[in-house]
Amino acid sequence: MPLTILVVEDDVGTRLSITDYLELSGYLAVPAVNGREAMGLLDRHQPHLLITDAIMPEMDGYELVRQVRQQPSFRLLPVIFLTARNETHDRIRGYQAGIDIHMPKPFELEELAAVVRNFLDRYTMMSHASTVAPPALAPEQPDVTIDLTDREQEVLDLLSQGLSNNQIGDRLYLSSRTIEKYVSNLLRKTETSNRSELVRFAIEHHLLQD
Repeated sequence: MPLTILVVEDDVGTRLSITDYLELSGYLAVPAVNGREAMGLLDRHQPHLLITDAIMPEMDGYELVRQVRQQPSFRLLPVIFLTARNETHDRIRGYQAGIDIHMPKPFELEELAAVVRNFLDRYTMMSHASTVAPPALAPEQPDVTIDLTDREQEVLDLLSQGLSNNQIGDRLYLSSRTIEKYVSNLLRKTETSNRSELVRFAIEHHLLQD
């Protein structure tokens, strides 16, 4: 049975593009036009991942994610946030609501599918584990000082805006392979394992520069 993705987007063209692309990629895509409709579909379809727009009528993406996270069965549901608002305070608001990753509009469907595949591959590995222990509470982390080069700081700031390696490379006039090396350095220095954890770490420890 294919994995289920709930796609919440009020723009019909964008919604159809995403759902069609996901269906062609082998997933079951369930569409909703706003957060209120999505909440009604949540229990019925039990999605494995949520893709939602930020700004929608009736119930926006921020409120949708907040309500989803209040339900014990969906506290760990991966959430991809699509938004044309890309200021630091907007990204922080999204992470505080409980989203996993920002994707700025406009975006490439191929990149969105890669992010989806990354989340759902991990879900598949977890579901095949013989036992799944409840997540341990993360210990409080003291303030830390990370020694970043000027270039690493630039990459981190752009990374926090949800830009891909190619997009960051275009901004800094560097190759995507070079950006990948900088991202690897940032992951190593912050002892994080992926871009989402890295951005959260940077926000929590005030490493971003406006």
